[in-house]
Amino acid sequence: MNVSKARIADVPAMHQLINDFANRGDMLPRALSQIYENLRDYFVVRDGSMFIGCAALHVSWLDLAEIRSLAVKQSRHGERLGATLVQSCIDEARSLGLPQVFCLTRQPEFFQKQGFTLVDKSQLPHKVWAECYYCPLFPDCDEVALIRALDTPPPEKHQGQ
Repeated sequence: MNVSKARIADVPAMHQLINDFANRGDMLPRALSQIYENLRDYFVVRDGSMFIGCAALHVSWLDLAEIRSLAVKQSRHGERLGATLVQSCIDEARSLGLPQVFCLTRQPEFFQKQGFTLVDKSQLPHKVWAECYYCPLFPDCDEVALIRALDTPPPEKHQGQ
């Protein structure tokens, strides 16, 4: 297995996998244009040249990023590939100097195993809710918010923030 940054050629497979999960109600759907526009956020895991899964780290603010669109082919569940993708996102967040990452999920147990803790959604900045408008469950969200502090010092705040 190898995890790397996503490439343009990965987008059709990412789109298909993410939207398969979205059609089951497990995550928000993503349009092709959204994936292309945010391609630099994504990591993919491959077995040789075969695409297996993806996850994105989306920076929300100077001190917070979201792990989103985590999806691994059903036939490969149980191989810790999701955990590997989450770790790749965490490693990148650390390299960017972010002190914490969060996720919104219907699978809180998975993220708790990755060191995340439950947090009341109201503790997250309003900015993180921008995509909620696209959710078919809006405004009756059934996702759980979790957050993980990283071992990086908080970024310095700039004047005017």
